[in-house]
Amino acid sequence: MSAVLAPSAPAPVNAEQMAAAGLRAFARIADAWRLTVDEQLCLLGQPPRSTFFAWRKHPEKAALPRDTLERLSNLLGIYKSLQILLPDPLVADAWVRKPNRATPFGGKSALERMLAGNVSDLHFVRRYLDSVRGGGWS
Repeated sequence: MSAVLAPSAPAPVNAEQMAAAGLRAFARIADAWRLTVDEQLCLLGQPPRSTFFAWRKHPEKAALPRDTLERLSNLLGIYKSLQILLPDPLVADAWVRKPNRATPFGGKSALERMLAGNVSDLHFVRRYLDSVRGGGWS
């Protein structure tokens, strides 16, 4: 009788691995959304430029502050929601820059709202898209 081995649990992901994965994903999102360096800095919470470029060059060595991790989480959630809501990647990526007539945006784009600089603005856009996913465009 042969023993059946249970599959081993995946190794836990540490903070450095999460930060590196988040930064690599953000770089791809920044390209897709055609973000300038200044826009990227704003969305990440205004880290010093030298720090930002060090993160981009060596994401595996980045020790990100909690605020930056929260910002990355919101940005990844926004990106994911857009890909679900608007299955054409070009349309989904363009949405962030288009004026939005929905009441919470007052004719401004989601990117304008996110560039206000507060993590709460990123969270707002993410919550808005999550609610749209749950019940349709408002």
